[in-house]
Amino acid sequence: MLDRVELKWLLSFEAVFLQSSFKLASEQLALPTSNVSRHVALLEQQLNVRLFERTTRKMTATDAGQKLYRSVSPLLESLQASLEAVSQQGNNLSGHLKIMTPDLPFMAEVLANFSVQYPLIQLSCDTQLAPKEGLLDGFDLVLSFSRGALEDSGWVVRELVRWRSCIVAAPSLLNRHTKPNTLDELAVLPCITTLSVLQGAPWRFKQGYLLKVKSSYKVNSGNMAKAAALKGLGFSILPYHACQSEIAQGLLVEVALDREPEDLVLNAFYSGRKYPLEKVKVFLAHLQTELKSLA
Repeated sequence: MLDRVELKWLLSFEAVFLQSSFKLASEQLALPTSNVSRHVALLEQQLNVRLFERTTRKMTATDAGQKLYRSVSPLLESLQASLEAVSQQGNNLSGHLKIMTPDLPFMAEVLANFSVQYPLIQLSCDTQLAPKEGLLDGFDLVLSFSRGALEDSGWVVRELVRWRSCIVAAPSLLNRHTKPNTLDELAVLPCITTLSVLQGAPWRFKQGYLLKVKSSYKVNSGNMAKAAALKGLGFSILPYHACQSEIAQGLLVEVALDREPEDLVLNAFYSGRKYPLEKVKVFLAHLQTELKSLA
């Protein structure tokens, strides 16, 4: 049987199972949708069993499809790890590394330097500030911001860098509103919040305290939040290093409250296998070295 089943059929089957969609699976595999559909059809024909129930809106695995995935997925992962290990022979690090990261100012230089250092690695990078769970499949490494405790997931997480956060306001805003001393006082004042990332509107403070603030200005960019804060549009929570200069110049005022805001953390997420792929380990080491030099 094994000699009549092609590896690419199994890879397409696994991708469709994870994505519940031929279209999303094809994007993950960087193949035409017609190829992925044909691979699954050939696999079903060879096994003489239907692996998916197809509707106009969704793909649902049959009992046979679920059983095949549970059996095949660990084998494919083990095969991938073995191929990665062999590819490291002779110091020729190679393969395809797919990364998702926020569009950070320093990341372009980090990625370019990595590709110069490891020219045999094919690098693909998608910039998303708030990656959706369904998009994560197919990526080797996902970089994402967090404040406070992380939700459980099947990914291994490594903290890369932690920045102290602070609450800031422009002098013009403090001329219109009394400077708050407590979270309760801040809760009724205009604030600048995130549109979707970092759990949206609630601000997170240490000891797990959440504060729902008033906001009519929502953005998914620290630079936009700082620009709005400078215009006096509301109180903002920012990494201290990102507004230290403006605080020193008196353009922004740091607001001390009865609780400290949670640090902003940049995390790296990778597959839940016991050990990360060699290309992931090498990139993480490179990234942490670059972050140290930036600090």
